[in-house]
Amino acid sequence: MFDARNQPEFKTMFREYDIRGEVSDEQLNPESVFLICYAYAEYLNRRGIRNVVVGYDNRDCSPSFAEACIDALLRQGKNVKFFGMGVTPMAYFAQYYLRCEGAVMITASHNPNGWSGFKLAKGYSKTLESEDIRELYQIVTELTEFKEEKTGTLETINIRDAYLDDIVSRIRMGEHRPRIVIDAGNGGAGLVAYELFHRLGCLTFQLYCEPDVTYPHYFPNPSNLEERNRLREIMMHPYVHADIGIAYDGDGDRIGVIDEKGRDIWSDLILALLSRQLLEKKKAATVVYDVKCSKALEEVVSAAGGTPVMYKTGHSYIKSKMHELQAQLAGERSGHIFVGGEDYYGFDDALYVSAKLVEYLSHQTLSLSELIDGFPHYVTSPEIKASCSDLDKYDVVERVTKDLQSRFEHVNTICGARVTFEHGWGLIRASSNLPELVIIFEADTEEHLLEIREELKNTLANYPEVDPHWENDIYDAG
Repeated sequence: MFDARNQPEFKTMFREYDIRGEVSDEQLNPESVFLICYAYAEYLNRRGIRNVVVGYDNRDCSPSFAEACIDALLRQGKNVKFFGMGVTPMAYFAQYYLRCEGAVMITASHNPNGWSGFKLAKGYSKTLESEDIRELYQIVTELTEFKEEKTGTLETINIRDAYLDDIVSRIRMGEHRPRIVIDAGNGGAGLVAYELFHRLGCLTFQLYCEPDVTYPHYFPNPSNLEERNRLREIMMHPYVHADIGIAYDGDGDRIGVIDEKGRDIWSDLILALLSRQLLEKKKAATVVYDVKCSKALEEVVSAAGGTPVMYKTGHSYIKSKMHELQAQLAGERSGHIFVGGEDYYGFDDALYVSAKLVEYLSHQTLSLSELIDGFPHYVTSPEIKASCSDLDKYDVVERVTKDLQSRFEHVNTICGARVTFEHGWGLIRASSNLPELVIIFEADTEEHLLEIREELKNTLANYPEVDPHWENDIYDAG
């Protein structure tokens, strides 16, 4: 049996709000998957939870990992509902539909091929947070005996049709039917996205919607601008000329958007659009957003009479704060958007959010670009990545934060260091999912944006643990 205590790289997989690691002898393999899921079952035992949904994303390792996971859960007496390959929102939906407080989604989300992991539930629309992950790791390291008898039950189910029916039933399309291009990047979202928009009456063009574990084009990650180029080309083709392009990540809980002019629209501005839609019917609603979001979002929500609340980055953190404040809408710059209240269940679902966005456009006389151009204007960088090992990244960010606090008056430390400058802001934080730092900056003009970039670049140059090459940095003239 895999012994986690003898694997120093094993602990690094237990991240802030989920588990992600490389498929390898040292990290994720069928034996270690069994161990983690057996420990998760013990975590559920402590909370009196017996029913567990299990599904997986489109990776070649996923079926064998699912088999190991189910074996572990059955030995712990769990009643397992297995839906096979799909998207993470299907697992969350299945919890409500089948009345299962537990859920295991085997996925590394947008992490590249060769990675896997778990998103684990502790109730309806609630996933493990940092203290839960620490408890889970403690259980893993203390396990010495494993039950041989499988006392649980296993039922294989089809959740796809019920999931689609539920989304479609909530959408009220207007007179205009937007022309759409969808890019699933050969991930699981391709199983449902086309039918969803077909049922909503939209002319829909498909790009890489057939699931393929080899990912011959790229691994789907809406934050990566290079991966949007083909989507943009199809959208702008004179025979297509779509109103909107929508990209999904590998497990379907993150969205990326391109407007009809071919411009990348960051998800915080999509959240701003949905905030307007919400605030038209529910005045003074609360909207939760993460530290990576534009100041424009805060201004749009406030101008419409809502209450904007900034919080930590991370799908578990945002969901938790959303439930705490009884907010009906929340989101992250990375593409996680959560709709709650009477509209939906309060979990991050890129399929549902894309349908809500298209619904909103179907009632407008203005195009997507015209709607976006009506917002306060700021120049915002993409999410930039700088490699930094999992063992070093949090210590580096702690030291960077102290450095910035010594030099600048306004440094928000809720999640990394977000520095307010005279003409904008800049953020440096540790990625929760990969061995890297995340850098974002925003300003009122591109000239001021480049000044903030230079300040952050010079700051990180003092830390040899951080790769000086910034990935996804469109401002690098070199």
